[in-house]
Amino acid sequence: MYIIVDERSVVTGGYASSFDREGVSSAGIDPTEFRDWIGKVSEADVNAIEAFLIGDCEQRESYPRLIRERSRAPVICLNERPSLDQTLDLFAAGVDDVLRKPVHVREILARVGAINRRNKAQADHVTIGDLRVYFDGRDPEVKGEPLPLPRRERRILEYIVSNRGRRVTKSQIFNSIYGLFDEDVDENVVESHISKLRKKLKHRLGFDPIDSKRYLGYCLETKAAVAAPNDAAPEVRTNGFSSWPQGW
Repeated sequence: MYIIVDERSVVTGGYASSFDREGVSSAGIDPTEFRDWIGKVSEADVNAIEAFLIGDCEQRESYPRLIRERSRAPVICLNERPSLDQTLDLFAAGVDDVLRKPVHVREILARVGAINRRNKAQADHVTIGDLRVYFDGRDPEVKGEPLPLPRRERRILEYIVSNRGRRVTKSQIFNSIYGLFDEDVDENVVESHISKLRKKLKHRLGFDPIDSKRYLGYCLETKAAVAAPNDAAPEVRTNGFSSWPQGW
């Protein structure tokens, strides 16, 4: 979920459409409403935000401080005109990056991914047994072969893998994939996407790696239907999910 702050609705709407074509949820917020919104939005909704994009608005140098009081998500400012002084002022205010418009949303996604990898020491992919999941828009791979997935299913798999080790609820997945303000889509659509995703993964892996518990949500299964090597020491990357370290 990307939040776009700009005083021009044509700008927020344009970026929202571009993000949607990439399978990424977003929402535009008017600067006059943003200050009040960021202070009152629920913790669960804040945690669903992947990045903030700040466009033209008054006193935008104060926005990073407001955001940091609630979120550690990357903050990127969008400039229409090159200005060294303005760029330096924005970095001094605490933004993570400054981009000159026009900029393609794929570049924004790539830069947000790079910022997160630096902040969290996160690689651009995770390999778990025979499954490799990328976080840069590429399809996952099973046993070295690509597994083509629709955008929503791929994003759901990325979200579950990035939160491996803990359960995520249907609401959390919905907010991350569809956004906080999408009232035209029913939250139950998540169940349909996950059902299709699990069938595809089971067909390729030989077992279902996503565990589902009613009212509790979903998590990446840590016990494979494939036996681990005899007396093998636990490793993070193995030929099966069953030999993960305890607690993953």
